[in-house]
Amino acid sequence: MEQKNGSSFTGFILLGFSDRPQLELVLFVVLLIFYIFTLLGNTTIIALSHLDPHLHTPMYFFLSNLSFLDLCYTTSIVPQLLVNLRGTDKSISFAGCVVQLFISLGLGCTECILLGVMAFDRYVAVCRPLHYTVIMHPRLCVLMASASWLFGITNSLLQTVLIFRLPLCGRNKLDHFLCEIPALLKLACTDITMIQSEIFFVSALDLLLPVAFIMFSYGRIIRAILRIKSAAGQRKAFGMCGSHLTVVTLFYGTAIYAYLQPSNNYSQDQGKFISLFYTIVTPMINPLIYTLRNKDVKGAMRKVLWKDYDSK
Repeated sequence: MEQKNGSSFTGFILLGFSDRPQLELVLFVVLLIFYIFTLLGNTTIIALSHLDPHLHTPMYFFLSNLSFLDLCYTTSIVPQLLVNLRGTDKSISFAGCVVQLFISLGLGCTECILLGVMAFDRYVAVCRPLHYTVIMHPRLCVLMASASWLFGITNSLLQTVLIFRLPLCGRNKLDHFLCEIPALLKLACTDITMIQSEIFFVSALDLLLPVAFIMFSYGRIIRAILRIKSAAGQRKAFGMCGSHLTVVTLFYGTAIYAYLQPSNNYSQDQGKFISLFYTIVTPMINPLIYTLRNKDVKGAMRKVLWKDYDSK
């Protein structure tokens, strides 16, 4: 950040929902419950994927990565938000804002790529079932997961540095509940046309390229499923992909609406509630989607619970 912001600059004020004090208590209770369910649900998925040998497959390896990502993503935002909702102090330190933006942006970018990798896994499972174990080798799975994380972190580092080099001229009131790029850009006291274009271009690549790959993969998957003659076989194949497709729709639908729509097309309050959905609600319901529609996960859960009961 440039020196003309002043040496006295120490942090930001997150206005959040402070203009609606009657809403803050309701949001605190609801978000605390959601956060607890997010921790329990995603931790359960990770634990089951490691404890049950039947879940030691590429699909559940990527799913445990997604659950760990959602845990970190939500934890980078919700604790600070809960503190701000219940207290009069709405501030966040400069370093805290930098860290929050870096982590949330990096994990969001990682999830974009990881969902594309999971679509490739489903494509191989449905369209190349006889070669699945050969193609989806453990080393390839680790390589693809690592590449997703590396891309997300690198992209986040570049964008975070770019944002915090902008001069703010002492402005520190963020009309949001978290440090997010659109809100930070509004504080800049310089022409941001160029940087807005650059960020829009990068965001479009991060979102639309994985979406295009996912759509291509599912186009091939649907063609393969329709060639299956038995209705039971079609239902099984659709069941293998239904959970992932639901998660993709929820995540990309809200993210594209939030990042690829011109900011003057929706109100700031609307933007806050959209952000609440993809930062808090989506990570909470992802484990529910995968457990409610997945016999393997439900079976693993029953085995672990019965094993603990029998040991007592």
